[in-house]
Parts: sequence; C-alpha cells; structure tokens
Amino acid sequence: MPKGKAIIFTAPSGAGKTTIVKHLLSQFPELVFSISATTRQKRETEVAGKDYYFLSQAEFQQKIDEDAFVEWEEFYGGSRYGTLKTEVERIWEAGKHVIFDVEVKGATNIKQYFGDRALAVFVKVPSIEELQKRLSGRGTESAETFATRMERAEFEMSFENKFDVTLVNKELTEAFAQAQKLVSDFLTQ
Repeated sequence: MPKGKAIIFTAPSGAGKTTIVKHLLSQFPELVFSISATTRQKRETEVAGKDYYFLSQAEFQQKIDEDAFVEWEEFYGGSRYGTLKTEVERIWEAGKHVIFDVEVKGATNIKQYFGDRALAVFVKVPSIEELQKRLSGRGTESAETFATRMERAEFEMSFENKFDVTLVNKELTEAFAQAQKLVSDFLTQ
C-alpha cells in the first residue's frame, strides 16, 4: 500500500468541521477529500462519484461481505454510509494524503484502522450553549430534528478523549490557523 497519511476531522453537528476541512483543502494541494459511499437517495444537486458513491442496499451489503470498507455505519432511516478501502488507495496511489470529514463513530474506526498513519482531530465548540446557538442559527432544523441533533451532540462529546487532539472552534480564523498547524506538523513528521 502506498505511503500516504490520513487526516480525520470529526465533531458534533454545528461545530464547524466541514468548514475547517474545506479551508484545509484550499490550503494543502496534497490533501484529497475522501468520498463516502452511501445507500441514501441522491439529491438533485449531488454528483455521483464527486459528492458520494451511491450504492443500492444490495451493493452496499456485498461490499460489507467483501470486507471492502475501512468503516461503515447505518443511521436512522436505514441509510448506510461508509469509507471504501479503494477510495483511500486511489488517493494514496496518486501520491496524495486523504482527509476525512466524518461522524464520531466512523472517525474512531478510521483512526483505529490506520493507527499512526492517521491524525484524528475532534472539533468542538466552547460550550453546549454555543452549539445550540449555532444549530438554531442555521434555520434548517425542525424542533424535533434540533432536539435529536442536540441529544446526539451531547453523546458525541463523550468521545472527545478518543482522538489525538481537540480543536476548540471558538473563532473561525483562529480555528483555521490551528488546523493548518496541526496538519502541517503531521504531514512533515
């Protein structure tokens, strides 16, 4: 297997991990985003092979049976998401490093799979109150989904100590600078 590294960013919804990952991709040309596989329906704006690899439930199950995933997870509603080993190999064979923007359980599994070849960063907000403010500020949540996200966020916060480093996203410019330093230091080790 080629000598690439894996950088994993995880966080409760609303902590800013996706924004940080997009920033890092703009700053480090040697990083390539890992495209996940999913069984959920493709949205109108999504492109197969760019946003996700869209698989049927049967295709996804076949990949599980073939041990083709680094990690996979089933979410409420029965949708499955996973990281294909071939996706990571594709990136490494191109001489690049892979970056993940993934939920907490998947992140712990990816870190366990890659060990020292991976840097796992847990992004969090300064407080639960700040997270509530950010999520409600999006204006995209019903009362029910907001409550579900907050419950899940509190659960996910309990996993913080399973990661290599915690990045507190209090102020975005500062979080960008800290993330760049973490990635730069890791890639030059």
